[in-house]
Amino acid sequence: SLPQTPAGGAGGKAGASGTTSAAGMVNGAGADHENIRDGAGIDTELALVYRDGNLVSGSLEALVQHMVPTEEYYPDRAYLFAFLLSARLFIKPHELLGEVCALCEHQQNLNGEGGKERLHRFVPRLVQLLAEWTETFPYDFRDERVMGHVRSITQKVAAVDAAARQEVSGLLQNLLLRLTALERYEEGLARLATEAATEQLTQVDITELCPSATVLAQQLTHVELERLSYIGPEEFVQAFAKESPHLETSFKDMKKTRNLESYVQWFNRLSYFVATEVCKHAKKKQRVRVVEYWIETARECFNIGNFNSLMAIIAGLNMSPISRLKKTWSKVQSAKFSILEHQMDPSSNFSSYRSTLKAAMWRSAGATDERQRIVVPFFSLLVKDLYFLNEGCSNKLPNGHINFEKFWQLAKQVTEFIVWKQVACPFEKNPRVIAFLQASPVLTENTLALASFECEPPDNNPEKERYKALK
Repeated sequence: SLPQTPAGGAGGKAGASGTTSAAGMVNGAGADHENIRDGAGIDTELALVYRDGNLVSGSLEALVQHMVPTEEYYPDRAYLFAFLLSARLFIKPHELLGEVCALCEHQQNLNGEGGKERLHRFVPRLVQLLAEWTETFPYDFRDERVMGHVRSITQKVAAVDAAARQEVSGLLQNLLLRLTALERYEEGLARLATEAATEQLTQVDITELCPSATVLAQQLTHVELERLSYIGPEEFVQAFAKESPHLETSFKDMKKTRNLESYVQWFNRLSYFVATEVCKHAKKKQRVRVVEYWIETARECFNIGNFNSLMAIIAGLNMSPISRLKKTWSKVQSAKFSILEHQMDPSSNFSSYRSTLKAAMWRSAGATDERQRIVVPFFSLLVKDLYFLNEGCSNKLPNGHINFEKFWQLAKQVTEFIVWKQVACPFEKNPRVIAFLQASPVLTENTLALASFECEPPDNNPEKERYKALK
């Protein structure tokens, strides 16, 4: 598991505030020398700025330098995570790894006289760096250019150290397993999309397939946690970079990892699925039963801590083809629904939901039972929050430095997300229900509107016009 971003910054011991020069040092750690306060004579290209012992800014060069290990120095784990997460806004992973390798060779003088002995002493640091990178950002290694550097590191290591050679081979084995699992998952998603698009609307009713709303909420949680587990932390940054043409790095030439986008699509699918399940019943009594069933499922999702499914169900029941069914709603026990809507009320930037989420996080942190550990955040809001943090990360300071305070903030939020996505779903799995949730066909916006008018005819002019246009 990952460390929380420490208050102590990135291993620098600078005083109250000031600049630490990395020039003339083998790495950027402000480790064992006095803080230089006036900044005179400092090469700002290789300077890191600290405040209250925390790293707050630095040039890209100095920050890269700070992650390069030596025999005596190894970068703080939290620094490494924060930097690898957000540096991709300014330098691509394969370029970064290339620079790190070149700096290691140069600083350790690995090609000079006695280079082999130095390499032997230095190898454990290099292997540790590779291990942490592959563990936290495995999807970076889908890029053939990154793997090119990895192969050259492996060859160097193999030549001097048999134990390290075994370690590297184990590490690459684990990486391969994770990337293979990812490919299988992506192929599975593609199959689900094809199935849902080609099948006819089914007469099977979710309440017959899964009579218990509690069990349905548990199956939804299985889907959520599986999809969440495949999202790489770097996807939040890369999704932002794709939309920001001014950034130095563009990810167009990198292998697409689209788990974040397909998770957002799952939310939309679930909302349409809820609406479809209501509208496919011609009889009012059955629609009432289905609406109440979904309200009960939403309540169970709330109790579990599955806020994403909860929000998707609320969104589905609030879609206009459903909310306009006045005769249906008049028979629904809707008090429970109002309570849930209040919990997820968007006013004051979702303040009710944010306090509920905090409570769920406390519960999860102190949990002894796996069921209490579940936190599935309302994902679109998390993405929005991270989007604003990304914006802060991508804007350089007036002196050209990278704003590392923003890197820390983003890393802290993404670390929370990593804790949530590592929870294993403790409920019994029902493959039939899960397949139905993910692959049964749903109505489109227009066919849903049409079905709604057939359930309850239009009762005002705008609705009559819309109905006419749809027919």
